[in-house]
Amino acid sequence: MLDLAHRLANLLEPWFHQHQRDLAWRRTRDPYAIWVSEIMLQQTRVDTVEAYYGRFLERFPDVGTLAAADESEVLAAWSGLGYYRRARLLHAGARHVATSHGGTVPDDPELLRKIPGVGRYTAGAIASIAFDRPTALVDGNVARVLSRLQALENPKQQDASAAGHWIMAQKIVQAGQPRVLAQALMELGATVCTPMGPRCEGCPVRSECQALAKGLQSTIPTPKQRAPSPREDLWAVAVRRNGRVLLEQRANEGLLGGMWCLPLIERKSTDRAGAPPRVIAEVTGVKVKSVEALVEPVKHVFTHRVWMLWPCRGEAAVVDVPFRAGYEDGPGRMWIAPGERPRGGIPKVTEKVLERLGY
Repeated sequence: MLDLAHRLANLLEPWFHQHQRDLAWRRTRDPYAIWVSEIMLQQTRVDTVEAYYGRFLERFPDVGTLAAADESEVLAAWSGLGYYRRARLLHAGARHVATSHGGTVPDDPELLRKIPGVGRYTAGAIASIAFDRPTALVDGNVARVLSRLQALENPKQQDASAAGHWIMAQKIVQAGQPRVLAQALMELGATVCTPMGPRCEGCPVRSECQALAKGLQSTIPTPKQRAPSPREDLWAVAVRRNGRVLLEQRANEGLLGGMWCLPLIERKSTDRAGAPPRVIAEVTGVKVKSVEALVEPVKHVFTHRVWMLWPCRGEAAVVDVPFRAGYEDGPGRMWIAPGERPRGGIPKVTEKVLERLGY
C-alpha cells in the first residue's frame, strides 16, 4: 500500500493540471522570473502582484540588468508594492548572483539560501518550480493544508516553521514531479483549503483529510491571537516654497527606509491646528510663516503598526540658502511641483497624502 505522501501526490498532480490559476509566473521556468514573483508575493495579494510583475520584468528582464541598475530605479519600479526592503534585498541578491555565479541563478538550494533575501521557503520554491528539484517549501498556505490533513491540534505543530511540515512536504514533492507538486500544495491552500470556510467538497485530497473526518476543518489551525497594532499619530508636513513642497529621504533602516516622504512629526493631543512652527523648523531646517491643518487623517496599515497621518501645510518664510526647484536642496531633500515625483518613486502612503494636499 502506498504511503500518505505518495497517495497525496497521486491526487494533487492531476488536480493541479486541471484547476490551477493562469498566472504569468506559471508560464515560465526562468529561475530569475520565478524568484522575482516569489519575492513580490510575500505579504502581497496575487492580483496586486499581477499588475507589477510584467512591468518589472520588462524593465529588468534578467539578473544582469537588475544588478547593474541604480537602487532608485529599482525602487521606482517597485513603488506601490510596499515592503520596500524586499526590493532592496532582491537588488542585492541580483548583484550577489552576478558576482558569485556569473549571472546564473544556481539550482542548489543551499547556494540559493546564500543569496540576500532568499530564505528556506524561497529557495525551495526556486529549486522545485524552476529546476524541478525535489525541495520542500512550506508557507502559511502549505502549513494549513498539512495541519488539516494530519489533524494537528497543537499550535506549535501547525506553524510554517514546524519541522514536521518540512519533512512531510519533502516526502510529497519527492513522490512525483516536484515542479507540479510544490505549486499544487500552495494552490490548494490558496484556493480550496482557505483559512475561513474551506471548500472541502472541491478538495482533491479530502479522502485523506483527518481534520475533515473528525469535523475539525474549521478549527485547525488554531486562530492566532494577535495584539492590536500600535497606532502612531503623525503630522505629515507640507512645507511649501514657490509652489513646491519639500520631500525628505528617510533613513535606510526602519519603515519606508530610503523612500521619499513628507517630513513626519509626532502629533500630540494638544496640537490641533497643525505641527508647531518651531518643531517644523527644527525638523526641516525651514521656518514657516503659519500652519494650516487638514481635518481628515490618512490611515496606513503596516504589518505590525498603524499610521494616522494628519496633513498640514506651512508656507516657508524667507530662506537664506539658494532655492533650486526640482533638485535636492542638500542631502536627502527635494522640492517638487504638483504632479512631480522623485526618480526613486514614493510609497503609496506618501502618494495618498500628496493627493490630499493637491500635489
